[in-house]
Amino acid sequence: MRHRILEATAELIARDGIGGLRYDEVAELAEVNKTSVYRNWPDRTALVTDALAAFGADAAPLHDSGDIDADLAGFLEALAAATASPQGRALLTVVASAREDPELRAVVDEVFERRLGALDRRLQVAIERGELPPVESSFVAELLAGPVQLFVTRGARAFTRADAVRVTGVVLAGIRATHSA
Repeated sequence: MRHRILEATAELIARDGIGGLRYDEVAELAEVNKTSVYRNWPDRTALVTDALAAFGADAAPLHDSGDIDADLAGFLEALAAATASPQGRALLTVVASAREDPELRAVVDEVFERRLGALDRRLQVAIERGELPPVESSFVAELLAGPVQLFVTRGARAFTRADAVRVTGVVLAGIRATHSA
């Protein structure tokens, strides 16, 4: 039930924006009673945060295969596919509009903090294994996600596995080189 509610919320946010989100529509789309939505998320901001975080976590999981380069390339490939989806594109619009709305900005910040936490955990494991030197997770996240956002928003061509490998290789080579310099 929880998954259906969060999925329905993300779909409605993508379609109508956060301002157009209504609990009765969430319940109808999720095929649950409206009281189930209110009981689990009496606070609208928590519902939006959980829905956006669930979309982000489901859309681009970050695995640990033991190879940080391959794991980050896989992450970027999944992130590009999710971002290029109609739901992902609409959610990018929501994120962009957060600059003007302090409440929405707090929601977006919370979602990014959750995503950064997953990346930070994976990077810490890579550092402990000697795959990477100590590095600031938020900086790595920005370096990796930037090209994905550019590809998707420009729409000139699809972001491929080769692109993901190339971006990851350049970013991680730069991190490794600047640490040893």
